[in-house]
Amino acid sequence: MWMIPGQNQTRVSEFILLGFSSDPTTNSILFSVFLLIYLSSVLGNGLIILLICLDSHLHTPMYFFLCILAMVDMGYVTTTMPQMLVHLLAHSHTISFAGCWMQMYVFSALGITECTFFVVMAYDRYVAICYPLRYTVILNWGLCIRLASGSLVCGFLSALLHTFFTMSLPYCGPNKVNHYFCQGPSVRSLACMDTHLIEMVDLILSVLLVVTPISLIVASYIHIALAILKIKSTQARCKAFSTCASHLTVVTFFYVPASYIYMRPHSSYSPEQIKQISLFYNVFTALLNPVVYSLRNKDIKRAFLKVIGHSSVDY
Repeated sequence: MWMIPGQNQTRVSEFILLGFSSDPTTNSILFSVFLLIYLSSVLGNGLIILLICLDSHLHTPMYFFLCILAMVDMGYVTTTMPQMLVHLLAHSHTISFAGCWMQMYVFSALGITECTFFVVMAYDRYVAICYPLRYTVILNWGLCIRLASGSLVCGFLSALLHTFFTMSLPYCGPNKVNHYFCQGPSVRSLACMDTHLIEMVDLILSVLLVVTPISLIVASYIHIALAILKIKSTQARCKAFSTCASHLTVVTFFYVPASYIYMRPHSSYSPEQIKQISLFYNVFTALLNPVVYSLRNKDIKRAFLKVIGHSSVDY
């Protein structure tokens, strides 16, 4: 705790993250499980980035976007998981006020970036299927870089607003955060003032940042579905559908739990529900992405075989 100059009031200098359990045996089991998940996520996404960089056949807009998504996922899961793993084994579960501020900001920034980036990837599929002959003309490298940069700028600027609203509140009482990381609503519940107005503003921002991308993704896939139904060849139609299946799977696993948490009032569910659901869009989505994109993608499989020494693989 530290004193506020000119006021007879203390403010917390650190927070305590309660995590999932206080039982050492349970924490040891959770440590093993989450360590495996974290390493698999980092190695899987890292492998996708490596394959795309090394194989010139994958230097296309679609794989450029997939490479950026893998980078965002690695950063997203690394923002929370290493600290959670340390806290599962350590006696101290504290995080400094500045550390909490930074973790909340980076987590929010990468999460919003991923939200907007899924729209970019949906647009990529829309152009590829609806305008296949003009695909590389429309999605030239200049536009690809601008779309990726725009997603990052949108994410980091929006997160700054969200984090500023939360961390500028006075925290002068309890400092135990019932979560495994500094999640905005969980930290904000500890503020020693009425946060109703800020919660409403944050809810409106969350709805806009979730509903707008979802609407654009749905609109893109409606046009894609209509274009696919016009294809006469059954084989070509199935191939077109399969190219979208991976993206739709990942989008579903990310948006459903995120929408459940951020598009409802914070008081409408328990802290335990928040922690469990947060794992899906923070941890499991990062693990799922490389699995889905590698198992369903022949180009990634061919690139992998080529890298490990099967130079005769044909494209």
